[in-house]
Amino acid sequence: MKIGLVSYEFKNGKIEYNIEKIENAIISANEKADLLCFGETFLQGFDSLSWNYEIDKDIAITQDSVVMEKLKNLSKKHKIDLGIGYIEREKEKIFSSFVVIEKGKIIHNYRRITKNWKEYSITDKHYCEGDISDTFIYKNREFKIALCGDMWICPEKFETNGFLLWPVYCNFTKDEWENTEQYDYANQSKLASENVLLVNSVTKDEPISVGGSYYFKNGKIEKSLELNKEDILFVEIF
Repeated sequence: MKIGLVSYEFKNGKIEYNIEKIENAIISANEKADLLCFGETFLQGFDSLSWNYEIDKDIAITQDSVVMEKLKNLSKKHKIDLGIGYIEREKEKIFSSFVVIEKGKIIHNYRRITKNWKEYSITDKHYCEGDISDTFIYKNREFKIALCGDMWICPEKFETNGFLLWPVYCNFTKDEWENTEQYDYANQSKLASENVLLVNSVTKDEPISVGGSYYFKNGKIEKSLELNKEDILFVEIF
């Protein structure tokens, strides 16, 4: 099994642009991966919300929405599975979520369990967190998902003997990543799993993100992407 960690650019509030980037990544992967994973809230962009529910309810999408159907159809059309961070709405609740689509069907949907994805000092009851960090099985292997700050606030909830997918949105500078942060993240990863796959997105608008993807093995950097460049890190799992 091969997993592709996609460090591509998103634009805030530009869902169609971001879907186009997802399809570009699928084409670029050129059948080199079974599963392509994108960063936290890649679909709408991390800073796409206004924290006004009447506006944000139309930015968030439901699992049975037209937009989600497009993602399922991309999976079926290109015969590739997808893991995508997105802003989810269920009835009147909004979550930061990550969906895994296999053969055009949703097999897992994780809702971030920590509150740092939102401006929690000004948000109301509509902006919610999940409360479960379930294991799921993909191609006979055990996986869990943690979104960004989850792994800093409660890493013990993501302990697994399998693989941990860690989609993030981090806007450290290139120097900060290279000199400090990549090692801090690697060290933190071992609190949950021996095998952690981190994927960060690229943004060119402020706040700028230099992206990057990593395979952490036993708290060490096993493989990584060049920063400040759109690319896909392919990790083979035996």
